[in-house]
Amino acid sequence: MIKKFIDKLIAGASGRKPRFGKRQEVGPDQHGIDPTLVDDRALSVVHALKEAGFEAYIVGGAVRDLLLGLRPKDFDVATNATPEEVKAQFRRAFIIGRRFRIVHVVFGRGREHEVIEVSTFRAYLEAAQAEAVNGNERTSKAELAGMHHAVDASGRVLRDNVWGPQEEDAARRDFTINAMYYDPETRIVVDYHGGIADAKKRLLRMIGDPPTRYREDPVRIIRAVRFAAKLAGLGFKFDPKTRTPLHPSLPLLAEVPQSRLFDEMLKLLQTGHSLATIEQLKHLGMASGIYPLLDLVVERAEQPFVRAALQDTDRRVNEDKPVAPSFLLACVLWADVRDGWAQRIAHKEHPFPALQNAIDEVFDARIGDISGRGRLGSDMREIWMMQPRFEKRSGHTPFSLAEQPRFRAGFDFMRLRADVGEVDVTLADWWQEFSQASDAVREDLVEALRDEMHRQRRTRAPRKRGEEGAAEAPEPRERTPRAAEGAAAPAEAGDGEAPRKRRRRRRKPAGQGAGAPSEGSGTGPAE
Repeated sequence: MIKKFIDKLIAGASGRKPRFGKRQEVGPDQHGIDPTLVDDRALSVVHALKEAGFEAYIVGGAVRDLLLGLRPKDFDVATNATPEEVKAQFRRAFIIGRRFRIVHVVFGRGREHEVIEVSTFRAYLEAAQAEAVNGNERTSKAELAGMHHAVDASGRVLRDNVWGPQEEDAARRDFTINAMYYDPETRIVVDYHGGIADAKKRLLRMIGDPPTRYREDPVRIIRAVRFAAKLAGLGFKFDPKTRTPLHPSLPLLAEVPQSRLFDEMLKLLQTGHSLATIEQLKHLGMASGIYPLLDLVVERAEQPFVRAALQDTDRRVNEDKPVAPSFLLACVLWADVRDGWAQRIAHKEHPFPALQNAIDEVFDARIGDISGRGRLGSDMREIWMMQPRFEKRSGHTPFSLAEQPRFRAGFDFMRLRADVGEVDVTLADWWQEFSQASDAVREDLVEALRDEMHRQRRTRAPRKRGEEGAAEAPEPRERTPRAAEGAAAPAEAGDGEAPRKRRRRRRKPAGQGAGAPSEGSGTGPAE
């Protein structure tokens, strides 16, 4: 009688028992994983936890990539140690998250640091509730007390910090190809749901009942699209039962916090497959309805400027170069800013405040309070506000602009505008040369431009009435850049013109100008 009651409780909304699967241990002769593809830091985390008496495995997408012969970009570790026990094993480890507590083990410092994410085996929620009825000792009193608040009326999981055995942890993961565990020391892959077979068949299949799993966490809808886009190039396709409920489940995303949807949108666009993701969304009939800003990206993906930005982002990610969401979003929303700016200038507003007001209007209309007022919004604003300054290349303006912290991103933005014909390409070329030059050569570039503008003004000057023809403008004196001769060539004797006085600046070695963009710097520095 008790067993029937527990089985009924476990069945949950789907009307079926959770599929814990049967444990299979697959050796290196069968799975063929190359151990040299495993990151040394992930290996050290696994080793330290096992030395302390815990189970520890590389898990998730890293195992999938290893099976496919790819070098994973990120490594996650799963263990039966609690977050507090994991933290105690490492000098630089931090517990993060509330709904889903994990540990970040940090290696290195600054921008070069690497993070290994360590999670504790989670219990399959309905199984944990059933075991609570039976008095399971593994689950704490606090966890038991909160279980009835862990799922809302629609079946969405609100909290997921109930620890359990590995078989339940595998059952609560989303796709079979992400539910495998690899021990890099014994080189054994533990597989409960046929992930190895699905990887060989190139099949993207949800564990358990797909509609129920999408209700548990609607973000799985977005993750399914992301994985499909990422793996499409390797021949992966959806299992029909996994694909069919995707579009009907879209309304579930209305219950997800906007900040989480914003983060998931950035993942879709910054994993190196943004164009493939957009095509996948269209193919699935999900081009709209996930998140308003993502809808706009899909809508504008065919515009030359936005498409160039998406292509550049994909290229940089695949070359292991940093990308910044502020740059990509600035490209997507530039048409709104540019048009609003033009309208204000047409109404006689001063250009500088007109641009500021246009930016504020775009933030209010397109981004709101999610991230538009934080650092991301600040960086976007700087990129946009730099654009008119690139037109001013006289006096001290070029020198001060090149020293701005976001100059690289602003320049790359202007370069993309030039690539699609919105800005004269000679302007982008001039700034490219200026940004990479020494201070002495920079001064020569600015002076040469001033001389050129002066000649153009003299050539265009109207002739005096009654003159039979104006004399041709004299040819400019030949100048030798300081970078080559150390000083400008002296004026010819008797030419009646004294050499111009130049400002003295602290010189920098050639090629180390402030803020110089690297070749093909694309999206600028990472956030």
